[in-house]
Amino acid sequence: MAYAITQTCCNDATCVSVCPVNCIHPTPEEPDFGTTEMLYVDPQTCIDCGACADACPVDAIFPVDRLMGRDTVFAELNQQYYADRPTDNEWSAPRFPRSLPRTPEGPARVAVVGTGPAACYAAESLLRIGASVTMIDRQPVPGGLVRFGVAPDHPSTKKIGDSFASLFQHPRLQMHLNVEVGTHVSHEELAAHHHAVVYGVGAAADNPLGVPGEDLAGSISATAFVAWYNAYPDAHPTVSNTPIDLSAERAVIVGNGNVALDVARILASDPEDLARTDIADHALEALRASNIREVVLIARRGPEQAAFTRPELLALKHLPGVRLVLDSTTVTADDVAAAAPGSKTALFSDVDAEEVDWQSPPPAGKRIVFRFLSSPLELTGDGRVEGIALSRNILEERDGQVAVTATGDRDELPTGLVLRSTGYRGRPLPGLPFDSTTATVPHEAGRVLDSPGGARLDGTYVVGWIKRGPSGGIGANRTCAEETVDSIIDDAAAGALPSPRGSARAFARLVRQRQPQVITRQQALAIDQAERELGAKVGRPRVKLASTEELLAAVKKPLRR
Repeated sequence: MAYAITQTCCNDATCVSVCPVNCIHPTPEEPDFGTTEMLYVDPQTCIDCGACADACPVDAIFPVDRLMGRDTVFAELNQQYYADRPTDNEWSAPRFPRSLPRTPEGPARVAVVGTGPAACYAAESLLRIGASVTMIDRQPVPGGLVRFGVAPDHPSTKKIGDSFASLFQHPRLQMHLNVEVGTHVSHEELAAHHHAVVYGVGAAADNPLGVPGEDLAGSISATAFVAWYNAYPDAHPTVSNTPIDLSAERAVIVGNGNVALDVARILASDPEDLARTDIADHALEALRASNIREVVLIARRGPEQAAFTRPELLALKHLPGVRLVLDSTTVTADDVAAAAPGSKTALFSDVDAEEVDWQSPPPAGKRIVFRFLSSPLELTGDGRVEGIALSRNILEERDGQVAVTATGDRDELPTGLVLRSTGYRGRPLPGLPFDSTTATVPHEAGRVLDSPGGARLDGTYVVGWIKRGPSGGIGANRTCAEETVDSIIDDAAAGALPSPRGSARAFARLVRQRQPQVITRQQALAIDQAERELGAKVGRPRVKLASTEELLAAVKKPLRR
């Protein structure tokens, strides 16, 4: 019996590397890698050895005959992937391990700014080839996207963070947390103490809607909302200037990507189910008092062009006590019935299509409504959001592309909460060039350039979303990091890495002088232990310490081994 990959796939291709018959695709060498929603097992070639399941960092792979409940559909999804793709189980050219040449100062010293998946994959690769690594993060705890971006009700996805646990204890790794580049140390100072500096800081800003009224109270970014429920210190109620008001009965989310579905799911979930996760305590308290019974997801295009992945929508269908509804004003049941099998539109075949009366209060119970072919025109209200005006759209094909055209019809939806979930953008980094068009740092194979297409800045590199933009899931950062690390190896072999003027000890002294509240690796382990102990007392995986003050206080607790 073959194996199948399921909803929590992180796309990091660990399973690909251990498969003895090369039956998991797309592989990192194939064009679809990084753009497909997940990886897939070819059931015709799988020999049922289980190596992929043992290697999977997020427990996403199971024998088909052991799939139960909502996961049974993934046997078909794995098989469908190969229905219109020729099976090719030939091995690509072998990739042999490379080593980083020693420098006159000894092992190359590399600073990695950030502690999220992209930064950690880069650090892992650098340590593997013999470098000494210094990781720096402005937050008091490591984790980046895994800690502050993955929804609390996705514990399997969070397991990718466990795979980095040994990284943080590596003898050639130093860690300086609660330290901000540009505030406590400059890029120039980093470069002066290391042979290379790698930035893996992600894309933390959000895209604005660009419509009147989006600055009203009650209009917030999904970025801020995710930070709030994931205990991001900057989003703690004592410091954030973005209060979360859940007193309305209807919430509207503009956008329909996976983050939008995460936000909808958290708003509609039973708080007592969330109480078994690591959701921030302040968010759990607010959700328990929430009046929201209806969440509306707005998409400017149709269901076939939806930004969410199939696994995320399939998971949403099984949310206890919550109905999914398709607003038939713009997409009808006949449209869904006419969709090709296996298409995204066909995923709504078992979802009720109804013409929603927006002027009436939401009905009893909880529901999530999908409203396609609609664009926001303005947010209305006197001092705070009271409604959102939408245009109706149609899709037209122009020059082989699907274009969105407004019909001129306008609909008004009363609401007291609008969440903007229209994508992420990178932010300029102090001391580095920035391409405002792509919201990334200009680069060539990870090497930072002084401008798009310009000259290289020796010894400076990027990885992750700040390098390639907000595309690809957690696992896509592995191949992204490999490319950047390959560039570092090539530059080291060519003698192009600058020699640092200061030592690692000198840098540590500089950090302590500039930021007395720096958190070291051992102190980060103390925080992790404190959170896990708090969680064990109440039956949760951990209770996150949500403010910087709480996190700093936890480091004073002796670490018991």
